[in-house]
Amino acid sequence: MNKLSIEEAIIVEGRDDEIALRKAIDALIIKTHGFGIRKETWTLIEKAYREKGIIVFTDPDFSGEEIRRKITSRFPEAKQAYLPLEEALLDGDIGVENATPEAILEAIQKAHSTVERESDDKVTMEDLLELGLTGVDGSAARRTKAAAVLGIGYGNSKTFLKKVNAFGIDKEALRRALNEEENIE
Repeated sequence: MNKLSIEEAIIVEGRDDEIALRKAIDALIIKTHGFGIRKETWTLIEKAYREKGIIVFTDPDFSGEEIRRKITSRFPEAKQAYLPLEEALLDGDIGVENATPEAILEAIQKAHSTVERESDDKVTMEDLLELGLTGVDGSAARRTKAAAVLGIGYGNSKTFLKKVNAFGIDKEALRRALNEEENIE
């Protein structure tokens, strides 16, 4: 597998995540070492953010989402990369370090910016209902699969809707993602 060269710095939680990413990509990788992000690390992340941009790529678990929120609150234009839970799970352990190089590469290539777009055609909760992504049997599973196709990470209906709109995904893109995930099964 050829490594992909990534311009932005990739922000991960730890050393094992860095090792896994190095198998798939060539990029500056910055480790947070968990919740207690040191001042020097914040300074390095800020420098990368200003000079080349950053992609936040944390574990698809509670801790990873908390770290992602801390970073995104300081750096709102950071891109976000997500691994589906099943791609990050190995023997009950959840982490980026468990993903294959192919899954890591796909997640990085799907990274989105969370800068909310100004638009009249934002997706609504009614749209999610119409598409079977909320309020019906199996909607959580459909959201999980659509989120994996879109590369936006899992969320309940409200969180999923917020991510869809923050990432600038319209109703047609949601339809295509649902069609793609149905063709994969």
